[in-house]
Amino acid sequence: MTAIKHALQRDIFTPNDERLLGIVNVCKAGKKKKNCFLCATVTTERPVQVKVVKVKKSDKGDFYKRQQTWELRDLTVVDAKDASKENPEFDLHFEKVYKWLASSTAEKNSFISCIWKLNQRYLRKKLEFVNVSSQLLEELPKAEESVPSGESQSAAGGDEDALEEYQELSAREEQDIESMMEMCEYAVSNAEAFAEKLFKELQVLDGANIQSIMASEKQVNILMQLLDEALAEVDTIEGKLSSYEEMLQSVKDQMDQISQSNRLIQISNTNNGKLLDEIQFLVNYMDLSKGHIRALQDGDLTSPRGIEACISASEALLQCMNVALRPGHEQLAAVNQQQKLFAELRDTFARRLTNHLNNVFVHQGHDQSSTLSQNTAELTLPKHSPLHRDLLRYAKLMEWLKNTQREKYEGLSRTYVDYMNRLYEREIKDFFEVAKIKMAGTSKEAKGKFGLHGSSGKLTGSTSSLNKLTVQGSNSRRSQSSSLLDMGNMSASDLDVADRTKFDKIFEQVLSELEPLCLAEQDFISKFFKLQQHQTVLPPLAQPETEDVDGSVPSRMPPQAEHRHSLSSEKDMVRLMMNKIFQSIEPELNSLIALGDKIDSFHSLYMLVKMSHHVWTAENVDPASFLSTTLGNVLVTVKRNFDKCISSQIKQMEEVKISKKSKVGILPFVTRFEEFAELAETIFRNAERRGDLDKAYVKLIRAVFMNVEKVASESQKTPRDVVMMENFHHIFSTLSRLKISCLDAERREAKHKYTDHLQSYVINSLGQPLEKLNHFFEGVEARVAQGVREEEVSYQLAFNKQELRKVIKEYPGKEVKKGLDNLYKKVDKHLCEEESLLQVVWHSMQDEFIRQYKHFEGLIGRCYPGSGITMEFTIQDILEYFSSIAQSH
Repeated sequence: MTAIKHALQRDIFTPNDERLLGIVNVCKAGKKKKNCFLCATVTTERPVQVKVVKVKKSDKGDFYKRQQTWELRDLTVVDAKDASKENPEFDLHFEKVYKWLASSTAEKNSFISCIWKLNQRYLRKKLEFVNVSSQLLEELPKAEESVPSGESQSAAGGDEDALEEYQELSAREEQDIESMMEMCEYAVSNAEAFAEKLFKELQVLDGANIQSIMASEKQVNILMQLLDEALAEVDTIEGKLSSYEEMLQSVKDQMDQISQSNRLIQISNTNNGKLLDEIQFLVNYMDLSKGHIRALQDGDLTSPRGIEACISASEALLQCMNVALRPGHEQLAAVNQQQKLFAELRDTFARRLTNHLNNVFVHQGHDQSSTLSQNTAELTLPKHSPLHRDLLRYAKLMEWLKNTQREKYEGLSRTYVDYMNRLYEREIKDFFEVAKIKMAGTSKEAKGKFGLHGSSGKLTGSTSSLNKLTVQGSNSRRSQSSSLLDMGNMSASDLDVADRTKFDKIFEQVLSELEPLCLAEQDFISKFFKLQQHQTVLPPLAQPETEDVDGSVPSRMPPQAEHRHSLSSEKDMVRLMMNKIFQSIEPELNSLIALGDKIDSFHSLYMLVKMSHHVWTAENVDPASFLSTTLGNVLVTVKRNFDKCISSQIKQMEEVKISKKSKVGILPFVTRFEEFAELAETIFRNAERRGDLDKAYVKLIRAVFMNVEKVASESQKTPRDVVMMENFHHIFSTLSRLKISCLDAERREAKHKYTDHLQSYVINSLGQPLEKLNHFFEGVEARVAQGVREEEVSYQLAFNKQELRKVIKEYPGKEVKKGLDNLYKKVDKHLCEEESLLQVVWHSMQDEFIRQYKHFEGLIGRCYPGSGITMEFTIQDILEYFSSIAQSH
């Protein structure tokens, strides 16, 4: 280790003016790498810099190189890991922690001791030594004794002792020595003579110093005398300061007394101010004026001025009662007296207000002047806006009652609902009575016939606006559709466009009158009872009611259950109050709908469209409102009646019976479907419930198709192809004219069926007008099919030219025309006049006849070439036959 130390000093540190004082052989803890040396060095120039240098041996040669350098002043912690046991590991904390493993514990201890000595001598910074024995830091010789003799000198060696004894000369000292040596010529050559000379000069200087001290004794005595005088003056000043301090102490005591008095006065003033604030608070917030007291006790609740005075007084009373008292106020007798007075005034005014409003509600409930019994000419409902306007003056008082006397507020609510229910029940009953009379007719006979007082179960519904109806159809068509419209002992012949338009207007008028009535009442309830702002407990009057299965008048829940039941929002409370007030609207609407459906089942189309529109309008305003819910309920019944109407038409189609003695023609249910489609397209134009109509269309048209085929198969008088052809032609014409998009596939199917059966009827009816000639050529075609060449057929005995001429002679033009004339008469008997298909069928027969003629001509030309054989009539003759026969009839 000593050789390594000298080599490092020579090669690394001497060129950099540094001295190596401590060294340890280490490697990084936890890693298998080559060893290196940590060296503790100081610079030879001032100021001295202490460093820790990491030196590593080069891989390419036997020389060392400096790898990393740290300043000792940057070192913060030296951690020896264990102070009691030998452990070669230690940590040095610079900018980060460096963990080292020394080659021996002695080297680690010697290096740490060197670091401690360098810090103590040159830096004296607060360097923390952790897990380092105190003996190691304080008793260096003992530590060195534990080191082997060879390693001790190299690790901490005599260099450190020499460092402690050596003291370098300053620059001035060097300069003085040089000048002194220059003054003596033999200073270098004769050191002893030079030292003797210096000693003599020193003695001379010491003698001069002693004489100088003895000569200054007088001045010293004078100085001592001055010091004694100064001390005496100081004692005098201290005495005066003591007397001043005593005087100030007496002043301090007096000022303390004054300060104590001022503090007590301030506390008294503060207490008086607080007392004044409390008194002013009670006077300002718990004092009710005499005018307000008079208004609460005897105020006029009928005049506008008196109502305003009562409103102001009630608000002032509520403010006084709700004032937030401060701690201790409730113990004051005056406060308790005022609170008792306020409670008495509250009870008195609440009783007066409740009695007055009860009288108003009762009077209005028994008022007969607004009913419809006196005037049935106009289908209108009485307006209650004057009553609402008068009662809204009490809205603020109702809010006060709601906040102060909940029981009286709920009692008023029940009274209002009960009496308004009676009033509206009379008015609505009279209103619907007039509507039923107008709908069924004004005569007593009509009234009795349709049972105007009939009722139905619970229904649900809504309305929609509708265009006026225009129906096109002949009287004969209407008479044929009587069974379809006969839903209640009424026939379509008794109805016309005006009847249905009348029903449409009446139904729309009924809904138009009910809607503003309900909206106005709901708006009044929300404003008058202040139900649009807070969540509250539901009053007993608005509790939901149980309903019987048969739709009879519902019964109220037990009072105990009513009081326990509550709703989450006041919007629900408003709706339930409306249900109680207008509980007769839904049954009356159901009864009116049942009457309209009984008069004419097609009225369900009008009602479905109108109710749908009104429900849609009401739901846009408030989906949970009474009007929206009620109309929605009625809409379900209307939709059910509409479905029943469709099912009834399908059932009638299935039950239709045809006469066995007369021709069928256009079937009644086909005509009724046309009438239904024309009516529905007019009613449902731009309607919200178009989807329901499209579904009904599909059901009806499929039933029409199926039953047309059924009737055609059962027909005995009229051929099946004629029944199919005429009815599907009528269906195709109807769908093409109305342009119903959802039935495009059925329209194409109807056209296809009509074309197929027309062709089938033409072929079957035309038959074989040249029967023998047809049989002859069938035999010719059979021979050709067997392999006989066409030009060789004429050599067959049964099909030679003579046989052909013989057959042709049997069909002269006169006979052909006669047969066609009989065919025309037969077709005319089969076809009905309504569809006007006779000429169409006749023209198709002409085309088929010409086709057969051309077929025969072609066979003659191919099988009997050059024979000169031809038919006895031409295509031109055929055209003339068909034309003359058609014109003659």
